[in-house]
Amino acid sequence: MERLATAEDMRAYGARLSARLRAGDLLVLSGPLGAGKTTLVQGLAEGLKVRGPITSPTFVIARVHPSLCEGPPLVHVDAYRLGGGLEVDDLDLDASLEESVTVVEWGEGLVEGLSEDRLEIRIDRAGDDDARLVSLRGVGARWADTPSDREEE
Repeated sequence: MERLATAEDMRAYGARLSARLRAGDLLVLSGPLGAGKTTLVQGLAEGLKVRGPITSPTFVIARVHPSLCEGPPLVHVDAYRLGGGLEVDDLDLDASLEESVTVVEWGEGLVEGLSEDRLEIRIDRAGDDDARLVSLRGVGARWADTPSDREEE
């Protein structure tokens, strides 16, 4: 588990994490409103060198950010307004999954069927200050070497 004191720390964490990412990766972000999920994605995007700006796709549901350096595009999804798996299917995320890094905010319980391998990222408030706690849980062979910060549920 990582404690991040500021939004800039969250973006820097995302940029560092992006060095481990490749086309075909699925990241599932969870945490309460305002926890910093989109801020983390901004850091991922910076590290992946994709076209921005990176804003929450709450109303458009999904945005594709093409690479500026011949790397994989970033597909940024906000599943907050989706009602269930059928609506996720309508997004056709599996069509671009192999070529992209796909990050789904609020995807817990909705997108796990897209891939046997995924990195689950949980962001929580650390207390009364602006600090956040970020925990990782790797699922599948792709993430087998990722230490899990959370207990199996």
